[in-house]
Amino acid sequence: MISGADTAFILVSAALVLLMTPGLAIFYAGMVRGKNVLATILQSFIMISVISIEWVYLGYSMSFGPDIGGLIGDLSFFSLNGVTSAPSEVYATTIPQNVFMIYQCMFAIITPALITGAFAERMRFGPFLIFSLAWAILVYNPVCHWIWGNGGWLAAKGVLDFAGGLVVHLTSGMAALASVIVLGPRKGLGRESFMPHSLPMTLLGTGLLWFGWFGFNSGSALAANGIAATAFISTHLAGMAGMGMWLLVEWVHRKKPTTLGAASGAIAGLATVTPGAGFITPNSAIIIGIIAGLSCYLAVNLKNKIGFDDSLDVVGIHGLGGIIGTICLGLFATKAVNPGGADGLFAGNAAFLTTQIFGVAVVGAYAFTVSFILLKIIDITCGGLRVSRENELLGLDQSVHTETAYNM
Repeated sequence: MISGADTAFILVSAALVLLMTPGLAIFYAGMVRGKNVLATILQSFIMISVISIEWVYLGYSMSFGPDIGGLIGDLSFFSLNGVTSAPSEVYATTIPQNVFMIYQCMFAIITPALITGAFAERMRFGPFLIFSLAWAILVYNPVCHWIWGNGGWLAAKGVLDFAGGLVVHLTSGMAALASVIVLGPRKGLGRESFMPHSLPMTLLGTGLLWFGWFGFNSGSALAANGIAATAFISTHLAGMAGMGMWLLVEWVHRKKPTTLGAASGAIAGLATVTPGAGFITPNSAIIIGIIAGLSCYLAVNLKNKIGFDDSLDVVGIHGLGGIIGTICLGLFATKAVNPGGADGLFAGNAAFLTTQIFGVAVVGAYAFTVSFILLKIIDITCGGLRVSRENELLGLDQSVHTETAYNM
C-alpha cells in the first residue's frame, strides 16, 4: 500500500541526490586552475543528460529488472515499460515504482561524475562521453544489480551496501585509478603550480554535497522511518568526524589547518560511512569518520609523494573510502540497529566481515579491469583520450569549449 509520507520523503531525497551532482561540479571546479573551471563543471553536469537517457532505456532494466542468472536484469523495463505509479512488489511496497526508479537514477548520474575528478584538466570531451556511457552500461548497471537488484549474486552471498560504498564509491574509485594510469599525469606536474583557483567554490560544493548526502543515505531506507533517521544521524556524525580528524592530522603534520583539508575530510567521512549508514550506531559512525579522516589524509599525501596524478583525489577519498567503509560495516553492523541487516565482527559474527571483504575484492577487481579495457579501446579507436599539449596548456575552457569562466 502506497504511503504518502514515504513517497514525499523519497521524492525529496531524489531531489537532494540530484543536487549533489551540481554540488560535485562546484566542489571539483574550485580545485582546478582557472583555465579549466567550465570544462570541469560541464563534465559533471552533462552526466545529468547522458545517464538519465541511458537509465530510461537500459539502466533501470539492467539494474532492477527481473534477474538473469544473478548477473544482470533483463530488459523488461526498456523505455520504462510497466514502470507506473503502482507500488513495486519487489523493492519498495510503500512508494510508486516510478518514484523508486527516479530516485535510483540520481545515483546512476553522480557515480560517473565522481570519476571525472581523477582526469580533470586533460581529457577530450568526446571520448569522455563515450567512456561514461559505456562505463555506466558495463560497470555501474551490473554491479548495481549484483548488490541491490532482486536476485543479484553478491546480495545472495550476504554482501551489504546500504547506500553505495561498493556500487558508487568503489566502482568510481577503481575507474579513477584506471584512468590515471592510462592517461598519465598533467603536463608540468611537479614543476608548475597546481594550486586550487577558488577554495570558496570548493567549500560551497562541500556544503551542497553534505546537504544532498542526507537524501543519498537516509533516502536509501526507502521509507520515512527509524532506519532513515539512523542513516541521517550516521551521515552527519561521520562527516563531522572526518573533517575534524583530517584537520587535526594536517595541523600536526603540516603545522597549518586548511580549508581544503576541512572539505576533503568531510567528504572522506561522508563517503566512508555510506555503505553502513543504516546498519550502525552513532558511536560507530563517529569511529568510521575518524578512521576515514586519518586514512584518506595519508593516502592523498602518499599520492603527492609518488607523483600519482589523481587530480582531485577520487582514488584516495572515494575509492579508499568505499573500501574502508565496506570493511567497517563488517566490523560494526548490528541487527539491534537494523534487523534487516547483519551482525558484524564486534557483534559476534566474523563471517560477515569475510563476506564484506569478498565484496570489496570482487567489485574492485571488476570495476578496475573493465574501466581499464574501456579506456584503452577508446584511446585507440577515437584518436586518443587526451587533449593535445597545446590545448592542455591553453586550458580546456577555451580550447575545447571556446569559453572562459572569468573575463578579466
